[in-house]
This record gives sequence, C-alpha cells and structure tokens, in this order.
Amino acid sequence: MKMLVESLKRMYKKGTLTKKQISERVAKGSISADEYEYITGETFSGGDTE
Repeated sequence: MKMLVESLKRMYKKGTLTKKQISERVAKGSISADEYEYITGETFSGGDTE
C-alpha cells in the first residue's frame, strides 16, 4: 500500500477523517475504491457515505 493510504487509515481509525472525506479522495483520484475499502473496511459506494 502507498504511504498515503497507510496515513489515511491511521487518521480514519483515530477519528480525524470521516468516510465522506475518504470517499472524496476516491472521487479526486488520490486513492482507488479498493484502497477506500482497505481504509474503512467497507465497499466504496460512489460517495453515498455519512
């Protein structure tokens, strides 16, 4: 995994990032839908997150 993905996962676990913020990264192309799933443990639904 990319260093960015590992950093995002740590921040998500700490509560400093939301699923919505992670999904925005997918929309921008910074991370893939698979990486979103790795970070959140949920399948990417195209941005329909909390």
